[in-house]
Amino acid sequence: MEKSKILGTIHKVGDIQKAKNWYAKVFNTESYFDEPFYVGFNIGGYELGLQPEEIPSTNKIESVVTWGVDDIQAVYDNFIDAGATENEKPYNVSGDLMTSTVKDPWGNVIGFIYKF
Repeated sequence: MEKSKILGTIHKVGDIQKAKNWYAKVFNTESYFDEPFYVGFNIGGYELGLQPEEIPSTNKIESVVTWGVDDIQAVYDNFIDAGATENEKPYNVSGDLMTSTVKDPWGNVIGFIYKF
């Protein structure tokens, strides 16, 4: 029997309730799983999980998961308006690809990619 594959990312956060509300707002979707030990979102068929940190920190190792978007500037602006901080503004990386990254209020890096 073949096991199903789930692709996604997990972010550690200092306040899981605030993080749940923040991610629901910026991705314009509600969590499908909501417990004190894990909050799960389905973002375009991929898992975005939140887990509480034992010792809250915003000084995270920079690893980037990129989310495909239709309008990179609008998505970037939405995250900044919601309280994310600039990491890399949208820019053309080659031919028809643009990328950008922001940091959520807990220091996790969130990336966006757009192909035009």
